[in-house]
Amino acid sequence: MLTTEKGVVEEWLSEFKTLPETSISEYARNLKDKSTLVSSLYKVIQEPQSELLEPVCHQLFEFYRSGEKKLLLFTLQFLPELMWCYLTMSTAWKRQSTGCVEALLLGVYNLEIVDKQGHNKVLSFTIPSLSKPSIYHEPSSIGSMALTESALSQHGLSKVVYSGPHPQREMLTAQNKFEVLTFLLLCYNAALTYMPSVSLQSLCQICSRICICGYPRQHVRKYKGINSRIPVSSEFMVQLLTGVYFAFYNGEWDMAQTALEDVLYRAQLELYPEPLLVANAIKTSLPAVAMKSSKEGKRSIQVEITQTSSRISRNAVTSMSIRGHRWKRHEQDDNSQDSADPGILVIPELSVTKVAGERPGNGEKSKTLGENDAQHVQGVQDPAPDPRAESKGLPELRRQKSVRRVMEDGLTPPGRGPL
Repeated sequence: MLTTEKGVVEEWLSEFKTLPETSISEYARNLKDKSTLVSSLYKVIQEPQSELLEPVCHQLFEFYRSGEKKLLLFTLQFLPELMWCYLTMSTAWKRQSTGCVEALLLGVYNLEIVDKQGHNKVLSFTIPSLSKPSIYHEPSSIGSMALTESALSQHGLSKVVYSGPHPQREMLTAQNKFEVLTFLLLCYNAALTYMPSVSLQSLCQICSRICICGYPRQHVRKYKGINSRIPVSSEFMVQLLTGVYFAFYNGEWDMAQTALEDVLYRAQLELYPEPLLVANAIKTSLPAVAMKSSKEGKRSIQVEITQTSSRISRNAVTSMSIRGHRWKRHEQDDNSQDSADPGILVIPELSVTKVAGERPGNGEKSKTLGENDAQHVQGVQDPAPDPRAESKGLPELRRQKSVRRVMEDGLTPPGRGPL
């Protein structure tokens, strides 16, 4: 660590101690612009033997419990590096060097599991249903979903998953350390949109190191750190993948790609189903080429929304089809009455959208038609106009109305006498 970097850290340690209460908010807003301070703090954490590590951890904890959101986020950005420092030292059996780091991690954990009143918090998450649209999918693109009796009984119900309450911890042991670290990563992932690029880079690097240390892939990656295998839990790897997935679309494509491959490698060796499922899902959803995302500005995960399929039926009900249906019904009633009287001629059924053809008459009455009858029938049997083109079908409607009016008046078509 250079002397200038050491001086920057020492100045930062002394500055906050003499800061009045009224200036804390302004001080917190200016912290994010101090890139030299952030890089110097990373170097302190990466050197467990540094004499500045203990005061730095103490000050970061003071930031976290101050109640100022920007100070809390400033501490949270170092969380992946602090986890790596603790895991490497605990694997090498150098617990005396990680006492301050362990205390910081435990302090953040114990603050996050309770609310402002000191009661244990219970986190809840509603599992989305594939039958309802979201920003990730459209139900119509999945295919038809049969409404079985079981599905109908659960329609409208949503499944809620609860996390907590979590117990207070006084020290990290082999049995509870990954429970604590997994919860801390959950808190980190909840604030991913506020994390700077250097924090996302640290997360991806640490994800790769945790997964490959002690395995043959360590030589492929040419990492010369510790050679001991670091045990991990399935839940911890899933939380790592959440941050890696965010890093893909926020300017860290290459590092996130490497981390994803290493997580798949370790999950296959450990036969962990949850990390395998999440990692393969992320890998499948990635575009074929790297995303060119700016490291500045608003951060978000980019998704492609499927185009909503057209729900307008070809047989849509229009005013034209309604009138045609009403005329058809009236014609059926009239024809049924006419067929009961043997002295009245049976005429073909009129329809706007479809010609049903002639009904058979009584005896030989319907076999011979005059010239005018044939013209009337020919006019009726012309192809029906498109219901959507209402303006083009008006002459045809007038002709059909005139035929119907003649028959209602009881007039006999020319060329036909009463039988």
